[in-house]
Amino acid sequence: MSEFKDETSEIVFPLKKTDLIYQIEDRPPFKEAFFVALQHLLAIFVAIITPPLIISGALGLDGETTAFMVSMSLLASGISTFVQCRKIGIAGCGLLCVQGTSFSFIGPLVSAFTGVGVSALPIIFGVCIAAAPVEMIVSRILKYTKKIITPLVSGIVVTMIGLCLIKVAIISCGGGYPAMANGTMGSLQNLGLAATVLVIILLMNSMNNKYLRMCSIIIGLAVGYIASYFMGMIDFSQMKDFGVFTLPVPFKYGLDFDLGVFIAIAVIYFITAIEAYGDITANSMIGGEPIEGPKFMKRVQGGVFADGFNSIIAGVFNSFPNSVFAQNNGLIQLTGVASRYIGYYIAGFLVVLSAFPFVGGIFSLMPEPVLGGATLLMFGTVAASGVRIIASQDINRKAILVLAVSFAFGLGVELVPEILTFMPKAIQGVFSSGIAAGGVAAIISNIVIRIKE
Repeated sequence: MSEFKDETSEIVFPLKKTDLIYQIEDRPPFKEAFFVALQHLLAIFVAIITPPLIISGALGLDGETTAFMVSMSLLASGISTFVQCRKIGIAGCGLLCVQGTSFSFIGPLVSAFTGVGVSALPIIFGVCIAAAPVEMIVSRILKYTKKIITPLVSGIVVTMIGLCLIKVAIISCGGGYPAMANGTMGSLQNLGLAATVLVIILLMNSMNNKYLRMCSIIIGLAVGYIASYFMGMIDFSQMKDFGVFTLPVPFKYGLDFDLGVFIAIAVIYFITAIEAYGDITANSMIGGEPIEGPKFMKRVQGGVFADGFNSIIAGVFNSFPNSVFAQNNGLIQLTGVASRYIGYYIAGFLVVLSAFPFVGGIFSLMPEPVLGGATLLMFGTVAASGVRIIASQDINRKAILVLAVSFAFGLGVELVPEILTFMPKAIQGVFSSGIAAGGVAAIISNIVIRIKE
């Protein structure tokens, strides 16, 4: 077992051995890096384009504007991922940390602007840019908040992220929201397709051959995609809606401001900082890096700062706020590749896809059950990573109370969202997510009960 020494306190933290094929600073050969990056792309593509599709649909935007939103989301995610992995100045964590369009901001934006149309875009982008410094400021004071955002708190947040994402994966396995609407949710066809993908990934990942392990996700998705095509579940005629070529136009829709929306978005940015803290903690643990001490704190500060900084970049390019994606932590664990240089390939893929939406359309046509079969396993590993962080702490009576309160509030809101029906719109927008509710509950209960690290 190797050791990490905290230079400021003479404390030595043990680092657990990992079974990674490539460590954070390793440079995998081109072929291996390409295929691992492609698997990450497959895991995040739909997640990146879903928020702009949902928000565009709620606003009532036309097809051309929606297609542009999707392309700009891919571009912003590519730039953001490069900044996180490359680490530019104080921005970035220097890990294989992938960023994409955040789901956390959908609630307040949809609530505030449903049916408003394209005229809402200047306010949305203006407010998202104006509120982003909240997360950047939080990143600078993280080292002074150790008694507030402890490993226990970050472990709770990571676990909640995984548990809440599992719900999304299960819905995908059953066919997604379209299947709910047409009555085919949970059909044998959908569940069989998802199970096939899941089993193939498990089998490939259990092999000793490193190439099969690294390609387990892409093999499972490819088999599922081909099978779904022959089952008549893919209609390539939809490709025409994605256009041929897209050029970025900064501030295309202008900027505006609304104080009420600003407050709601600022709170979400604070919650996003906590989520990013948890995701980077899980990423560090999976990569065999320390999750305490100055080296870890520097990584977290850079990662959370980049989270806010990249959201400003996203707003400039007419996209919605970005955040660290938790699902990629699970993919790192499954493939055994934690090299941050994989992030450069991922960023390149995303930028290219942003210019050629027709190519991106191929990925967007992937049936929900195919993606669900893969993400179910990945999201489960994210939750397991959170449990590992919690288990690494001293679970005394007070810690149990913090865990109980956090999971009760987080899972309660996630399972019964109607509990917020009579709350003000702002509160509904902030706490409609189990991640946000559980994270806030963890911080407040940790302060009140005074859990020490």
